[in-house]
Amino acid sequence: MRFFPTLPAMRLSMLAPIVGLSVAALQPAGAAEGVSVFSDPSKIAAIGGSITEIVYALGEEKHLVARDSTSNYPKAALALPDVGYMRALSPEGVLSVNPTGILALHGSGPKEAVDVLKKASIPFIEVPEHYSHEGILEKVRIVGKALGVDAKAEVLAKELDAKLISAEKQTASIKERKRILFVLSVQGGKILAAGSETAADGMVKLAGGVNAVDGFSGYKQMSDEAIITARPDVILMMSNAGPPVSDDELFGNPSVASTPAGVARKLIRIDGGYLLGFGPRTADAIHDLAVSLYGAEVTD
Repeated sequence: MRFFPTLPAMRLSMLAPIVGLSVAALQPAGAAEGVSVFSDPSKIAAIGGSITEIVYALGEEKHLVARDSTSNYPKAALALPDVGYMRALSPEGVLSVNPTGILALHGSGPKEAVDVLKKASIPFIEVPEHYSHEGILEKVRIVGKALGVDAKAEVLAKELDAKLISAEKQTASIKERKRILFVLSVQGGKILAAGSETAADGMVKLAGGVNAVDGFSGYKQMSDEAIITARPDVILMMSNAGPPVSDDELFGNPSVASTPAGVARKLIRIDGGYLLGFGPRTADAIHDLAVSLYGAEVTD
């Protein structure tokens, strides 16, 4: 199920006017798909907040010439040209910065735009997204390899591995696990919630919680009955995404109000990039979410 706008397919002939880009650069014969190391990493466009964070954590930000709009950390990244939202990219926007390589998180889109970028003569490396401890380490190693700094990536991966192990252990002794309902948005009174195979599901589990939704994968609207049946102890939301939803609006929803979370008005809001990024800051995010859920029960 899609929750973001899909742009119409882009024809190669429409891309000829792109500043600094010849039509020849877009011909399939010169496609540079399938590479794992940039031959020239001097001007990289980073697509995906965690990708940009990893590049900075590696100390290799000198390679970056552009970012997408989800790449808002660290603050220094905001000085880079913004080529658009990672799920609504245009080939013109990305290619206008004349990158020597594109480093994109899996899930970037729309498909038509990504297909054009993959067929261009500019190397395109797609980084897998797995919402897990190991998935973070994999991203670090792939980004490091792409930039030719494998050794630095391995050092960072080991540091993050230790931090993640420590963060996950903090809730190991907790017996009463909280049931968490992650609400992506409220549209016309309908709750759009996170099921399995989502970043929210991964974070809830890493922080010692239980996803209150187990009947579907991805993000879907829930019926009133499904919300009541889910019996969440806590509602979790991003603090900086989409139209703002007030506490009164959320808990004014009759189905939410009837749940344990609604009765206790238990709502946690955390910055979306920090909470769901699955990057260098995730161990800290796990700790913060765990403390918000369990308080003094969280051990060091």
